[in-house]
Amino acid sequence: MRSITIEEVLAQEEVCIIDVRQDFAFQRESLPGAKNIPEEELFARLEELPKNQPVYLLCATGHKTEELARQLQEVGYDAWNISGGFEAYIKKELAGFLQEEKRARTKEIERSIIKKFRKSIWKKFTAAINAYDLIQDGDRIAVCISGGKDSMLMAKLFQELYRHGRQNFSLVFLVMDPGYDRANHERILENAEILDVPITVFHSSIYDIVAEDEKSPCYLCARMRRGHLYAKARELGCNKIALGHHFDDVIETIVMGMFYGAQVQTMMPKLPSTNFAGMELIRPLYLIREAEIIHWARYNSLYFIRCACRLTDNCNLSETGDAGSMRGEVKKIIRQMEEKNPYVAMNIFRSVENVNLNTVIAYKQDGVKHFFTENYSQRLK
Repeated sequence: MRSITIEEVLAQEEVCIIDVRQDFAFQRESLPGAKNIPEEELFARLEELPKNQPVYLLCATGHKTEELARQLQEVGYDAWNISGGFEAYIKKELAGFLQEEKRARTKEIERSIIKKFRKSIWKKFTAAINAYDLIQDGDRIAVCISGGKDSMLMAKLFQELYRHGRQNFSLVFLVMDPGYDRANHERILENAEILDVPITVFHSSIYDIVAEDEKSPCYLCARMRRGHLYAKARELGCNKIALGHHFDDVIETIVMGMFYGAQVQTMMPKLPSTNFAGMELIRPLYLIREAEIIHWARYNSLYFIRCACRLTDNCNLSETGDAGSMRGEVKKIIRQMEEKNPYVAMNIFRSVENVNLNTVIAYKQDGVKHFFTENYSQRLK
């Protein structure tokens, strides 16, 4: 028995397709150009079948036409069974329809970035790139995607920048699976397809390793993830990795350093790697507020993974993925202060741009601590 696929049949220009289903089924829908000869009438109407070209037989599932095709071959016809039958055709049409719907949705998501969120997201993305000189000619950037809202948006922003702006760089959309459960892994793949982001996935066993550290698994996990990302990015020919930290991450880090670390420091927009020579970390979402990222995701009915860590049970309670953590507490404090003064967040951000060393008791530079007393005598003159 010889079989042929729906795709192969439809790719031919002049074909003889015989639909052997009953007339009522044929009248509802059939393959383009098909002729209806019900199976019980087929051998009584052989004169209607050409002998100088292939005859393709169609039934509902492809099972009945297997035997009919064999019988026709025995009496001299070049008969073929259309595998899968009409059901295969319906599935193909449905797949095409769904693909068109997916493409249309992707375009709407992309359009929302340039149109609706132009001021709050797109312009701030490009502003950070320009202000902090994050991209140079010839860069190959590994856009690191955790599967959360921030990194997924960052991937789309880089795509749009490449398509509609400068093209002096290249991109790799890198996803490291440190041991996600199946649901989170599939959610990442699903969102990458919706957003039309061609991800490269590699696996590690970080979650299994850090599970043994009872005191500070988050710290160890972050360091290991960063190292794995640098190593894979270098393997893929990249000289930079891009992470999805946003404006709120920056100001929360400043406050957390003061509250819990007794220091004044910030999350820098770019950093050279200390362990991978020639590699650099950049943060292009540096000026974008988290609320706008959440707004973008909700507007486009996108649902991303939050904290996917297997070691903490409360991560998924918060849309920002940090419920119950020190960062979550700081986030809450800043939010409460912003309700009274909307400039609080920006003031925190600008505070590390306006450090007056003349009013600082001590500071560190390149690991060396300096006290105000070092040059105090000169100021008395």
